[in-house]
Amino acid sequence: MKTLTTRRQFLKRGFAFAGAAAGLRLFNAPSILSSRSPNSKLGVAFVGAWGRAHAHLSFTTLEPSMQVVALTDIDENRLRAGLDFVGKVPEYKDKVSQIKTYYDYRKMFEEMEKQIDAVFVAIPDHSHASAVMIAMKLGKHVYCEKPLTHDISEARALGEAARKYKVMTQMGNQGHAGEGLRAIREYIEAGAIGTVTETHTWMCQNYSRFNKPRPIRPVPPGVHWDEWIGPGKYREYCEGLAPAAWYNTKDYGAGLIAAVGVHTFDAVHWGLQLKYPSSCVALAQEGMTEDDYGTLNTVCFEFPRPSLPPLKAYFYDGAKESHAGFNVDAKQGLNHPALADELSAKYGRDLWRSGDQVRAGTIFVGDKGYMISESEYCGAPRIIPEEKHKEFPVPPKKYTRTRGIQADFLRAVTEGGEPPCSNFSDVSGPYVEALLVGQLAMRAGVGRKVEWDGVNMKCTNIPELNRFVKQEYRKGWTL
Repeated sequence: MKTLTTRRQFLKRGFAFAGAAAGLRLFNAPSILSSRSPNSKLGVAFVGAWGRAHAHLSFTTLEPSMQVVALTDIDENRLRAGLDFVGKVPEYKDKVSQIKTYYDYRKMFEEMEKQIDAVFVAIPDHSHASAVMIAMKLGKHVYCEKPLTHDISEARALGEAARKYKVMTQMGNQGHAGEGLRAIREYIEAGAIGTVTETHTWMCQNYSRFNKPRPIRPVPPGVHWDEWIGPGKYREYCEGLAPAAWYNTKDYGAGLIAAVGVHTFDAVHWGLQLKYPSSCVALAQEGMTEDDYGTLNTVCFEFPRPSLPPLKAYFYDGAKESHAGFNVDAKQGLNHPALADELSAKYGRDLWRSGDQVRAGTIFVGDKGYMISESEYCGAPRIIPEEKHKEFPVPPKKYTRTRGIQADFLRAVTEGGEPPCSNFSDVSGPYVEALLVGQLAMRAGVGRKVEWDGVNMKCTNIPELNRFVKQEYRKGWTL
């Protein structure tokens, strides 16, 4: 029988990072938590009640040590969907009426502060940082959907706040908790292809369906539009912006490079232990408008590396032909590296597609050969050609394995020890900062290299881009 973590155990162990892993001392829990019953479960609140939040509701309602105490969503229909889902779980059948619901997360935190221990945030990118910061300032552990933030300065601020308030944090890039990502780094460090000199990363999605005129419409019944806009730039309700087109809209989303590239490019950034790029340049671009990111983008990052030449990391997103779906098929012009075609032809194995279905992936170019990681979530590496992969000894497992991105968060909250694998301070904060420099390069336009001072979060050669490093918040909303 599974032993539940008691409140006393939670308070004793769950609020500390391992000193070696995070450089922090053990510390006392916030007083608001110590006032609660020693045998109560972890009170979990949701900012966002449906969509991506559905996966986290599924996890939480099946986890005996957690209890859903509050749901927040700007859409009353999505709130009802969340409550209906929870109500179908046997343990919650007669408890749904006890779950508090809100349209404004600020009010939820104000009224429920003493009942909340951990928070899942799954709302549009432009509101992530505001909700997460409130939670951390109150001493709450936070799991935030990817991408962590809408802009670079927010990512830095959340990483610093996580250290200051000594809470456990996790960004929801699922592949970062997977076996494949760890194996990639182990193969590279074992010398599978020698020194990596460049990488090519592509995806199998595009946002072309989002880039179209969005006429102003009356706000639908049950939608609390001012709360949806939150800290972002105000505009009237327009067709399609919520719940989906915001992904590729500059004011509210971080674009495909952050929304989906945050998964695939992880193989490069974490696999090679990179931090901030020194530059980034857009090499190709289609569909960019004043309001929306392009429907096709190719950028090249340059990352400095101690004792090694800079790494050139190419990133490809989108497709050359628009279509109604999210996933691209091979006939619709997926934006991918020519190197994938060259290696496919040379070795007789399609690296980026299987029939009409495409695969995301990363090709690592080393001074002794090639290696590929297939799939959006950093699949297990394969040395190219296959014969070389079979000849190379499987490296020993150097890096800690997890039971999944959500389970890893819960493990850290209830047991302490190592911080979550994609914590804001050391992993996901710096990673998102790096990715969003690619966003600046897209804004700069094809061929205009962005020289980047990562430490000071500043573009040094195109000063007008620096206004996009930090978004201005509306009155009443703060970071």
